[in-house]
Amino acid sequence: MKEVTFHLEVFDGPLDLLLHLLSKNKVEIKDIPIAAILDQYLEYIRRMQEFDMEVASEFITMAAQLMYIKSKMLLPVYEDTAEEDPRAGLVEALLEYQRIKEAGSVLSLRAQIGRDIFVKGQEPLEKERSQFTGSYSYELLTRALEDILQRAQRKLPPPVTAFQGIVGRETVPVDDKIGDIVKLFVKTPRISFEKLVLSAESRSEIVAIFLAVLELSKTRKIMIEETEEGGCTLRLATREEQALTAPRTEDDREDDRTA
Repeated sequence: MKEVTFHLEVFDGPLDLLLHLLSKNKVEIKDIPIAAILDQYLEYIRRMQEFDMEVASEFITMAAQLMYIKSKMLLPVYEDTAEEDPRAGLVEALLEYQRIKEAGSVLSLRAQIGRDIFVKGQEPLEKERSQFTGSYSYELLTRALEDILQRAQRKLPPPVTAFQGIVGRETVPVDDKIGDIVKLFVKTPRISFEKLVLSAESRSEIVAIFLAVLELSKTRKIMIEETEEGGCTLRLATREEQALTAPRTEDDREDDRTA
C-alpha cells in the first residue's frame, strides 16, 4: 500500500501566516473577520502539533491576541462611548509587515541581477626590464621635448577666437551688397575694391562683397580696372560696354534671320 504524505506550508512568523489566510479568504486587511481567521489560525497550530513540529512562542502569543480581539468584539458597543476598533493595532502591524515583505521581494530581484555573470579579471603584464646604458646631451633632449610639445599643440582644437566672424553671425545676402555697391556709385564714379573690402565687419560680409562684385561684372553693370599700384578699382560700365554683352531678345534673332 502506497504511503500517504502530507505537506504543511511553513511561514516566517504569525504575521506571515495571517497574511496568507487573508489572501486565501480574499478579504482586505482593514476588514479582518476575526472569528473565521482565528479558527483557521488555530487549525494551523493544531496541524503543526500533529506533525510533531515545535510551535514557536510567537505563534501562541498571536493566538492569544486574536482571542482577546474576538472577545472584545463580542462585547456590546454603546453609542455614547467612542471606543477604538480592537483590530486597529493588528491591522497596522499587518500593513507594515506587508510593506516590508514587498520591499524584500524587490531587493531580492535586484540581488539576482548579474548573479550568473562572471567577468574575467585583468591578467598581469610581464614586461622585460632593460637597463638604459646610452647617454644624451642637454641640447638633444631639449629639441626632443620641443618637438613633442609642438605635436601636442597641433592636436589641440583651435581656440574659440579662430571661429569669430564665421560661426554665430548671420549670413549677409549678396543681393543686399549689390544694392549697397550701386548706391555708392551715386556719390563717386570710382570705388576702391580694397577700401570696399576693408569696410566689411565680418568674413561673411567680405564673401558677400566679393560675390556681388563678380555678379555686377558678369552682367556688365560695372567694370574692374587695375591701378598702377597693383590694386583694383570699380567703375560703372558705359552703354557701349553694356551693349557688348547685352542678352539678345527674340526680336533681335528675328532681324538676323530676315537679313
